[in-house]
Amino acid sequence: MFLVLTVLGSTDISAPVGFAGLAIGLVLTLIHLVGIPITNTSVNPARSIGPALFVGGWALQQLWMFIVAPFVGAIIAAIVYSAMRHPAILITTRKAEEALPGEQIDRIA
Repeated sequence: MFLVLTVLGSTDISAPVGFAGLAIGLVLTLIHLVGIPITNTSVNPARSIGPALFVGGWALQQLWMFIVAPFVGAIIAAIVYSAMRHPAILITTRKAEEALPGEQIDRIA
């Protein structure tokens, strides 16, 4: 979820150009630094599917989680990003101008 959320945020039209790779790389590094010691995680599906096919048995029984979890994480990230990107209350330009009359006076003077 964090990786997809970072990709969505760093490639957004309003994000600074040229920093997407840095943000995505740092999040991927953090996922590996935290996830590998705790759960022996793999972010690459090929790294999960390949060894599971060779080991068989218990590895194949757990393989569904490495396929389903990224989809669930991506859906959660899309929902969270959508909620963060589009606020519940939209402030129009007219309302913003009316809210700051003192600033408008300073601009005229």
